[in-house]
Amino acid sequence: MSEATEKTGAYVPRFKKRYLETIRPELVKAFGYTNLLQAPRLDKIVLNIGAGEGASDQKKVQSAVNDLTMIAGQKAVTTRAKKSIANWKVREGIALGAKVTLRKDRMYEFLDRLVTTALPRVRDFRGVSPKSFDGRGNYSMGLKEHIVFVEIDYDKTETVWGMDIVICTTAKTDAEAKALLAGFQMPFVN
Repeated sequence: MSEATEKTGAYVPRFKKRYLETIRPELVKAFGYTNLLQAPRLDKIVLNIGAGEGASDQKKVQSAVNDLTMIAGQKAVTTRAKKSIANWKVREGIALGAKVTLRKDRMYEFLDRLVTTALPRVRDFRGVSPKSFDGRGNYSMGLKEHIVFVEIDYDKTETVWGMDIVICTTAKTDAEAKALLAGFQMPFVN
């Protein structure tokens, strides 16, 4: 770390420190970058819970917002329907889910908790798919149960939600992004 951080004693997330000291130099060597700033880095992590039952019961949407806020450590916002769909009993503007965007230190903290605690708690977990990259260096994955996070008390949860996680990086290719996430010990299936 920098001398200023060491002198002030500021807290640095474990995964951020790993990126700066280990992952970034390895990426520079592996991909032949001429500058440290060319190495890909994490940009943001977006978490989303779609509470489709919210069309009939707004308390469920509020429950999803509260759960996502506890998981992320940051206030989640309510997502609303953009247009009406009569077959699903959805009207324009009705609350249907929750989302939160994590950046900087909170992003690194969440990724740490995801890789070290949440993913190993998933039932029958064998690893995450290496095919979920979008071609521009971003990775998407889904969880069937949000209760794998330690912050959620299973006994107090009324509904088990599915959850989408999108990890956005500055990588130009999927190979660079995979190398970056592998450095954070993301458990890819071979």
